[in-house]
Amino acid sequence: MSDFLVMAGSVAIVLGVMVLVHEWGHFIVAKSFGVRVEIFSIGFGPRLWGVKRGDTDYRISGLPLGGYVKMAGDNPLEDRKGDPDEFLSKPRWQRVLIALAGPTMNIVLSIILVAGIYMRGSKQPAFLDRTMVLAGVLENSSAQKAGLAPGDHIVDVNGVTDPTWDRAQLELMSTLPGHSISLVVDRNGQKISTSVAASPSVEDVFGYPIDHLMIAAVSSGTPADRSGLQAGDEILKVNGATLANGAEFPPIVEKTQGAPLDLEVQRGDRTLHLTIRPANVGTTSGAPRWQIGVMRTGELVDRRLSFGPAIIESAGMNALMARQIVFVVVELFRGHMSLKQLEGPLGIAKESGRAARQGIAELLSLMAMIGVNLAVLNLLPIPPLDGGHILMLFVEGAIRRDLSVRVKERFVTVSMVFLLLVFAIVMYNDVLRLIPHR
Repeated sequence: MSDFLVMAGSVAIVLGVMVLVHEWGHFIVAKSFGVRVEIFSIGFGPRLWGVKRGDTDYRISGLPLGGYVKMAGDNPLEDRKGDPDEFLSKPRWQRVLIALAGPTMNIVLSIILVAGIYMRGSKQPAFLDRTMVLAGVLENSSAQKAGLAPGDHIVDVNGVTDPTWDRAQLELMSTLPGHSISLVVDRNGQKISTSVAASPSVEDVFGYPIDHLMIAAVSSGTPADRSGLQAGDEILKVNGATLANGAEFPPIVEKTQGAPLDLEVQRGDRTLHLTIRPANVGTTSGAPRWQIGVMRTGELVDRRLSFGPAIIESAGMNALMARQIVFVVVELFRGHMSLKQLEGPLGIAKESGRAARQGIAELLSLMAMIGVNLAVLNLLPIPPLDGGHILMLFVEGAIRRDLSVRVKERFVTVSMVFLLLVFAIVMYNDVLRLIPHR
């Protein structure tokens, strides 16, 4: 199957399911309050296909970039009869709950998806459940610059006491680049407080634990392949020196500048000695890069959770994702982030195709992340988003009267122009990413 078909099919599934669940949330709560729902649409624009059941036209529309539920009497700019089954005839608290239902259903689905991944189980690094005792720190890393050293025991990460490596990774995921993570370190019984600049690499920020260096894959035609190194091998020593963690291996390879490496390798019940000469694979900042052509991993264990712990872990993961999205929105409005860093529909399609090729767990993880994004962004106080409707309802509740149609119309018009401008910028950047640059 071509990459385009995989990408198109996977993005249709990802966005289709998320939009369907979001609109179903609005639909089911509206119906429970006796609101007449006229249209339930996946997509916007012209009706392509549909079926009428009762008062509702269930349809698929031409522009697959969202969806909507059209309720009777939900537009204050249109004439309405004032019937009791119209949206605007319902008490404000019911209208607030109807608006909240869409984002809530996205979050519920995201929690279920991530919990399902935890219950299905997967191979994960064995050290994730261990306390954070450092085997070492990388040279010139953020951890080294912050003063961390081998033997340190990290006892607090951003206020989380006695964190495991797994929890520290979650805290790092929820911290934007350019910000810092606060740490408390136990060094020979002395507590030391410090902060580390956030980056995408756990090893760069926290250092690394004691772990094995396992070969996950060997690229064909590379020095590792020619030397006889195989997937599943464990590298015990390099040039006679024992490795505490696989993170120590790439810097050793770089420092060789192409000189041969003597590897002591454990393969099943045999111990082998292999000689490998790294190859120059290009330059970084004018300096040559040396590699042997392997993908490394550490000791892996099967991790599978029962229903209760899976739901708790999933809720925590989704809360961290939501917090990260809120941080991004705040930083955008403060001018500390650029819209160029955001991805739109084309970026989502590309990521959906990549996730689909990697397996069902990756695709479900992406769906969960998009679901949380959809929920949080829909709660922004900007019409026609759900948060904009909720804001106007709270304002009307505070002043104890409805806002005038003229005020609402201007509010909606300005907000729509803003959203369309943001969408145009994000789409423009999406297209630029797809154009090859010399």
